[in-house]
Amino acid sequence: MLVLAHISDLHLDGSARATERAERVCERLRNLPGRVDALLVTGDIADHGTEAEYEEAARILGPHGPRTPWPVLTCPGNHDRRAPYRKALLGRPAADGPVNSVQVFDGGAVLMCDSSIPGEDEGALADETYAWIEETLDELDGDVPALLAFHHPPVSLHHPLPDGYRLRDPGRLAALLERRPEIAGIITGHAHSPAATTFAGRPLVVGPGVTWTLRLPWEGEEIADREAPVGLAFHVLDEDRRLTSHFRVVV
Repeated sequence: MLVLAHISDLHLDGSARATERAERVCERLRNLPGRVDALLVTGDIADHGTEAEYEEAARILGPHGPRTPWPVLTCPGNHDRRAPYRKALLGRPAADGPVNSVQVFDGGAVLMCDSSIPGEDEGALADETYAWIEETLDELDGDVPALLAFHHPPVSLHHPLPDGYRLRDPGRLAALLERRPEIAGIITGHAHSPAATTFAGRPLVVGPGVTWTLRLPWEGEEIADREAPVGLAFHVLDEDRRLTSHFRVVV
């Protein structure tokens, strides 16, 4: 069994508010009486994509430090910038190509895919990323159930803001899922609203936002609810390759 904690859309911008909300949810996770296998962060970690914002993220998330008792898995969003993301958050040489990585656990694998398009708010999985997904799944040889994680949902969530900046060409992703039964589900961010639906017959779970929560059209005209508590999700991939998600708030 694989247990993931999941946060998204920190939008760290140097402000005390953004920092406090991100620190609050990470402190909640560090104080859990039990242990999760990893923390997944699905994009828009920084607000402007500067090195300073990623240095702040590295301090809070602790991907290289002793305060974090589990791996920190990240993928970029439309506010992120690849070169400073690699350099200041991941501690790797700066480069501009897609940032893709995989983490394999006893209970499954998580493929963190880059759905960002430099300079745009919409998302897309590049040819390079699709090839990487196929090669990575081939190496796992079908024995390990896999979760795909990226920023942009490939379906409508029934709000004009996230629906205007979805993942392009969802049909190509659906075809991949049809070929790859080992993919147990998809985990995304971007919408600032916890949501659960399906895509191409697989579970699709959207993580809540840390910085603010999206008001749905029937909840009011103001889009951003900045007073809503910080959101957090837990995803469980069990021995039957079934994905179950639980949502929490951190006050």
